[in-house]
Amino acid sequence: MENIARTLMLAGIALFLIGGGVYLVAKFGIPLGRLPGDIRVEGENGTFYFPVTSSILVSVILTIILNIIYRFLNK
Repeated sequence: MENIARTLMLAGIALFLIGGGVYLVAKFGIPLGRLPGDIRVEGENGTFYFPVTSSILVSVILTIILNIIYRFLNK
């Protein structure tokens, strides 16, 4: 039962940090979701939206941050 509690607490902290990051991105006016290369198709009955470029950018940034953290923890 302690493992489940610990996992839920870590997931809550992760969600809090992600929410703070999204808030800061919006506050500083970084155009995530509106970058060139993001796909948006509007039709009569609906809209399809797939942020390709934004997803790649977030993935690269998270990879760099996690590699830096990993290197500091393994010293």
